[in-house]
Parts: sequence; C-alpha cells; structure tokens
Amino acid sequence: MNHGLSNRERRVLIASCIPALAAALAAPANAMHIMEGFLPQGHAIVWGVVCLPFLAWSLIELRKIVSRHRKAVLLLAMMGAYAFVLSALKMPSVTGSSSHPTGTGLGAVLFGPAPMALLGMIVLLFQAVLLAHGGLTTLGSNTFSMAIAGPFASFGVYRLCRKLKLSRALSAGIACGVGDLFTYCVTSAQLALAHPGQAGVMAAMAEFLGIFALTQIPLAVVEGILSAIVVMMLESFAKPELREIGFIPKETV
Repeated sequence: MNHGLSNRERRVLIASCIPALAAALAAPANAMHIMEGFLPQGHAIVWGVVCLPFLAWSLIELRKIVSRHRKAVLLLAMMGAYAFVLSALKMPSVTGSSSHPTGTGLGAVLFGPAPMALLGMIVLLFQAVLLAHGGLTTLGSNTFSMAIAGPFASFGVYRLCRKLKLSRALSAGIACGVGDLFTYCVTSAQLALAHPGQAGVMAAMAEFLGIFALTQIPLAVVEGILSAIVVMMLESFAKPELREIGFIPKETV
C-alpha cells in the first residue's frame, strides 16, 4: 500500500508551512486552556499561524484513515469524543488558565499524532463556543499545546516504551501521562512568553510550572491509568479495528 503524499497534498502542506515559518521568524523572542483574551493579539495570531501546517497534515491523514480504514472510523470518532469529555473536566489553576486531562494522547497512540491536531482543534472550538472553556482568540495557542505538542510527545514516548518491550497498555498509560504533562509545559511557556513580568521569561515559566504541578501531576497520573484501562478494553472488544490501523499486528491471534 502506498502511503506517500500526492503532488496536490504536497503542495497544500508546503503552502501551509510558509506563513507558519514567516510568523515564527517575525515573533519577538520575549514575545491548559488559556482563557479568551488572555494572550496579546500578536501572540494569539502567531500561535494560530504556527498551527496551520499541522492542521493541513492532519486533514491529509484523516482523509487517508477514512478512505483506507473504514472499520476504524468509529474508533477515530470515539477518540475525539474521549478528548472532548476528558478535557472538559477542568480544575482552576494558574490565573487565566485551568488544569484538566487532555485526552488527546490516546488518539495519538492509536492513530499517530497528526490526526489529533484537527480533531483536537474541533474539540477546543466546541468547548470555547459551548462551554466558555478556552477561547476563540486563544484557539491557536490551545491547539498547539493540547492537540499538537501533547500528542507528539505521547506518540514518541509510546514508541520508546514499546521498544523497551513494555506491554501496549502500560506503554499507552505512560505515554498519555507524559503527553498530559508536556501539554502543560508548553502552556506554561506560552503564558511566560506572553506575561514574562519583571523577572523574565524563564522565571515566569518556572513559576507557572510550579503552580501547574500542584494539580497537573495527579491529573496526568489519573489520565495515564485511565488510558491504560481503555487500551485493555479495546484489545478485548475492538481487535479487528486495532488490527486495521496496525496497533495490533495482523498476525497476532
């Protein structure tokens, strides 16, 4: 099966990278749901533009999954719903933000990190509109931390754990917990860049991380345990779908 990109898909992906690179270069050096209006306008725009190539890639990968793995479409939809429910369980944290499980790591473990960018953005958009959780002006920053950075971290940790011969469930649990924590490391960096204070960005980031840790470390542990349980359940009740997407090798009985 050919998994390469078509010429049209390559052009879309390359075109989406151009404004992202321009925004990254133009952003000042001092330049998780961050609330509406909490970021300066320039920061909000930059984070939104930086997300564009990931969203373009996500759309391409989602189209491939829908066309090539029809048995797994329901499972993909469940990952979106899972992320919506978990990330809606918010707990007040740093001023202008909140702590909660992310739910995007499990989708990245099953399908790879790319599809979760667009799914996560849709989740964040609905939460901003329907639940006043996050915001429209901060949609880009929240998407980058929760739907891009976190899933990539989860995917990488999962692959590492599997190379160390850990079970799929244990690997998924560790990966989702780490992805949750990495999301909030990125959020802390975003807040520090936007509001460095008199002490500077690094001191502000250390302060945000310290406050986040009080609520986020226990939540990450809980998300990791829950994710491991979900994987064990899927291995029992959704083996055909897991084989279809390659999560379980097809020769496994």
